[in-house]
Amino acid sequence: MKTEPAPRPIRIAALYQFARFDDPASIKPDLSACMEKAGVRGTLLLAREGINGTIAGSDESIDAVLAHVRALPGCFNIEVKESRSDTMPFHRTKVRLKKEIVTMGQPDLDPLSGVGTYVDPQDWNALIADPDVIVIDTRNDYEVQIGTFEGAIDPETKSFGEFPDWFRAKRAEIEDTGRSPKIAMFCTGGIRCEKSTAFARSEGVEEVYHLKGGILNYLEHVPEQESLWRGECFVFDERVSVGHSLKLGDHSLCRACRRPLSREDMAHEHFVEGVSCHRCHDERSEEQRARYSERHRQATLAGSRGQDHIGRKDDIETDD
Repeated sequence: MKTEPAPRPIRIAALYQFARFDDPASIKPDLSACMEKAGVRGTLLLAREGINGTIAGSDESIDAVLAHVRALPGCFNIEVKESRSDTMPFHRTKVRLKKEIVTMGQPDLDPLSGVGTYVDPQDWNALIADPDVIVIDTRNDYEVQIGTFEGAIDPETKSFGEFPDWFRAKRAEIEDTGRSPKIAMFCTGGIRCEKSTAFARSEGVEEVYHLKGGILNYLEHVPEQESLWRGECFVFDERVSVGHSLKLGDHSLCRACRRPLSREDMAHEHFVEGVSCHRCHDERSEEQRARYSERHRQATLAGSRGQDHIGRKDDIETDD
């Protein structure tokens, strides 16, 4: 009789919830203590508008932290996206206070009062195949470069804060052709679209849809042979990218600029492991590259001793 393989030991939970926290700073100490006691690593962001982040650990430790989070105001039904890994994808345990849990620069926007229409992954293909639907990838340019949906518009934004101005200009361009925008938006795990669709509706666009659970939910539930996704999906942890069924992707990470790198990128003359890639080589000074080189040397030495080097090594911080 065929035995099922043992599950990968590390459970990864990407979570977010828009909620109303009157005093996020008062939530931080107990949440930090819970994560430390459970031995969970990763980063959680707290703001007056809610909580966002990705954590990893054993099944028991993740259960303990999720129970604590679900007890926070408005978080009982928190959105959690889970996957598994053979190795720990984070180096540190952090809870950080922020102005926004995903930074759009629209402080008066309230996603709790008016997001777009959720679309399940199984219904997404039919929606975006409609020629009247304008499909928008709300992620940043470096994320879009390694994968996106067929036919989606890339705003080419460097940060989510650029999205409102881009959207207003794009909407005007569409309306100049005599069309009324019918928009479908998507992002990695769903949180960015909570804001982008709420923003679109606040701007007067009525027909706005977004992919429930984001790309990760789609890749998990839509068979590859039926998929309209092309490439890989950047994730904000040490896996760097995933593909269909959330299998580990082929991309690595530039430790200087935090952008994903393909095998071809790593063959470029300006790629130096831990120091630079072809995208950031001219963005950094010699002093910075020397500092990165020393950091990489220390990390390599720690690795040879079987230790984590966390002195100056930052985990990828989620923006989604």
